[in-house]
Amino acid sequence: MPLDPDAQLLLDLIKEANRPTFETVGAVEARELFNAGRKVLAPEPMPVAETRELTIPGPGGPIPARLYRSAATGVLPVLVFFHGGGWVVGDIESHDTVCRHLANRADSAVVSVDYRLAPEHKFPAAVEDCFAATAWVAGNAAALGVDPRRLAVGGDSAGGNLAAVVSLIARDKGEPRISCQLLIYPR
Repeated sequence: MPLDPDAQLLLDLIKEANRPTFETVGAVEARELFNAGRKVLAPEPMPVAETRELTIPGPGGPIPARLYRSAATGVLPVLVFFHGGGWVVGDIESHDTVCRHLANRADSAVVSVDYRLAPEHKFPAAVEDCFAATAWVAGNAAALGVDPRRLAVGGDSAGGNLAAVVSLIARDKGEPRISCQLLIYPR
């Protein structure tokens, strides 16, 4: 089966850029390479009704987060989103377009979580941050205008893994109640 022409073009552009692979550089340089590549490839972000910067108390200090709200009115379902990036790269900005799209297409709110990254922060730092953020969203649902009974977790790649782990922790602790998981190629 031939490769989609757009996918082939992307692979050709990556090869022509002749950049080192992430595993051959340190974490800081990998983040710089990742962010540079995202800027080139990211589409123009679609508008949402509201974005709001949040600071969530976490076990290792404040956790930056961003709330996205679609134009839907009333109390909205909410997705707590964890970005991918192999636990080393990625952040709120790298997944801004995805979170806007998810909020609009699902007529919901999305809270994107900027969890602590490795290698500076060892396991289980990311897991602790993601669970703390999810519990905080559930506990602050009224102030955020979201429905804690329609609380979902999700993410791509490492973020999908984190969402699955958060769901297991929530199950074992008995709270918060997770109604849905959006696991995008979890690793």
